[in-house]
Amino acid sequence: MALYHGEKIKIFALSSNKSLAKEVSDILEIPLSSCEITRFADGEISVNIDETVRGHKVFVIQSTSNPVNDNLMELLIFMDALKRASAKEINIVLPYYGYCRQDRKAKSRQPISAKLVADLLTAAGATRVICLDLHAAQIQGFFNIPIDNLQGMPLFHKYIDANGITDFVVVSPDHGGANRARALAEPYGIDIAIIDKRRPRPNVSEVMNIIGDVQNKNCVIIDDLIDTGGSVYNAAYALKKAGAKDIYVFASHGLFSGNAVEKLSDKVFKEVVVTNSIEIKDDKKFNNLKIISIANLISSAIERVIDDLPLSPLFK
Repeated sequence: MALYHGEKIKIFALSSNKSLAKEVSDILEIPLSSCEITRFADGEISVNIDETVRGHKVFVIQSTSNPVNDNLMELLIFMDALKRASAKEINIVLPYYGYCRQDRKAKSRQPISAKLVADLLTAAGATRVICLDLHAAQIQGFFNIPIDNLQGMPLFHKYIDANGITDFVVVSPDHGGANRARALAEPYGIDIAIIDKRRPRPNVSEVMNIIGDVQNKNCVIIDDLIDTGGSVYNAAYALKKAGAKDIYVFASHGLFSGNAVEKLSDKVFKEVVVTNSIEIKDDKKFNNLKIISIANLISSAIERVIDDLPLSPLFK
């Protein structure tokens, strides 16, 4: 049993991001608790918790990234086990929220899958959810339990300052990300540019125009996630055509699906900077990729939840 500031605490790492969980465990000096995740021959997930959780504040670290459905189902089943084992609190640390892009009805007869996932997490027994850079802030309103949406922006500011990136324009790859671009640009008092694009179908984008002046400027493209890499790849070449110099990409979540690695390792990008909200395997790493750890941010959030302290200082 781990006592932390007088509270009985357990931290569990599920399958999706064990390296991040280990970093968090080391920072807090709370050892990861033991559990066993197995599968039946037909693919059903089975969970066994090897130690008592009765009366404990439990934190479960799991990103619902690829394979999204497996990781989500694993999390739900594990939460059910915790609830039936009389855990006092079930705090879900969800660095990447799968299905986050389906947050509204864009067409008739479409689901709002992000809301469905929120309902599933709540029904399974979550008492709190801690996320990083939700695709849309309104997803917080899908929950009837506390949810803390941590921000990676301060980490990006620190990286820019530490690596001497200067004389740059912040670029949003679409209209929807304009507020995110302004948040990155504001401390530097600089302009932003916006890529005017259209999506003829999912994971396919076409650049129509660039709003803003990027000629003879370094460009920092900021987005919440990179999936196939098509949007930032097309944006980068459009920026180069418009006279931009070095091009950097910052994103909180590196999904890197399909041939994203081939696109992102292209010479058009000076650096691609993501966090470790999703564990990036060796076969998806490339020379100009830089990974920022969110372990300190997550650890601070967990510590503040344990101590009943506000999380607002973490947003500065």
